[in-house]
Amino acid sequence: MMGDVEDPDLYAGEPLWKWQESEAGKFVMEHAKEQPIWQRQHSHLTYGWEYAIIAKLEKKKLSEFYLRFGKIK
Repeated sequence: MMGDVEDPDLYAGEPLWKWQESEAGKFVMEHAKEQPIWQRQHSHLTYGWEYAIIAKLEKKKLSEFYLRFGKIK
């Protein structure tokens, strides 16, 4: 989540990169069926932005992800 800024993608770049370089991020990047993507949407509650990383994993790898990292928010 991020506040109302002029260029939200610029500000989101560092946290997205840090996630990608984390243990959980590396797992997803390595085992995703397709290249993961991120989505930005406007938050009507905070008048800022929310980002989500979306990846497709096989059921077996998704189970392994949850066992290793839990549900990450």
